[in-house]
Formats: sequence, C-alpha cells, structure tokens
Amino acid sequence: MFVASATEGDSLSETVSRSTDPTDFTATELGAWRGMLRVHACLVRALDAQLDAAHGLPITSYEVLIHLGDAPNGQMRMRDLADAALLSRSGLTRLVDRLERDGLIERASCPSDARGAFAVITEAGRELLDRARPAHRAEVRRQFLDHFDEDELEQLAGYWERVLPGSVTDGPGPSATSC
Repeated sequence: MFVASATEGDSLSETVSRSTDPTDFTATELGAWRGMLRVHACLVRALDAQLDAAHGLPITSYEVLIHLGDAPNGQMRMRDLADAALLSRSGLTRLVDRLERDGLIERASCPSDARGAFAVITEAGRELLDRARPAHRAEVRRQFLDHFDEDELEQLAGYWERVLPGSVTDGPGPSATSC
C-alpha cells in the first residue's frame, strides 16, 4: 500500500490545484488517496466481521461463492475465478482447498484442457450463499450505499470506471480484472 504525505503548509481547504511534481501530493490529492484507502479497509473489515460472525464465512470466501453462484452452471475456470476475486492463483488454490473441505465447492476437470480445472459451487455452497447474501447486502447498504443519493452513486461509479475501466460493469477484458 502506498501512503504519502502532503507538502508542508498544504491544507485540504486551501489546496485545489494538482501538484506539478508527480512524486508529491497536494493536500487535496493526499486526502482523496488516503480517504479511499481508509474507507475501503474499514468497510472490508466491517463486512468481513459481519459475515464471519453471522455465517462463519470470511469475505474472501463469500466473494468466491458469489462469483460461482452467478456463473453459468455454477462453475468457473480456476484462473478466471482468481482474476474475478482479485486473488493470486496460489491464494485462490488455498481458499478453494478450504471451501472444498467445507463442502461448499468442488473441483471438476476441464474436458477441453487437461491442465485446466473448474471450481463448482455445491448445493451446500448455494444454501450458505442464499442465507448470507441478504444480510451482507443490507450491511453494504447501511455501511456504504446509504451515505449517497442516486446521483452521487452514479458519479462514484463513473470515477471507478475512469480509474479502472470495466470495474463497474465487471465486464470482460483484461482491464476488468487487472490491478
């Protein structure tokens, strides 16, 4: 994670222009960057705690189950699932091992590629996802969405799309999963 400091004398209220030095931040730039990092970290921590307490399901596991639950036939190639969940391939492998042990997903071989494998959500995985999803969405609404009106949410989505094209639509292409 990158954290920088403002130039001496900068304040959020008096700095509106961008720094001409790419290695330096104005107070406004620094506030935007640090704010995004802090809000993301705090939201993920709170949502993870809520899911874990209510369902014994860490947020990374929930994320994998969501992707599989929404995928055609409830399955995705492991490499695509790693990209979609923003996990390294080795990190996904360890997570899939745990989820498989818990009976929430299973692995299936890829008939067209002997080296490839699918992760497939099980009935138990779907049931847990169906129980966890409403409470998780309500918590996302309470912790994040309720702080904005519809126009602000559209603006925010536009900002995310500008920074990382495909991030809002979760559409295909390398930009949707690259970071």
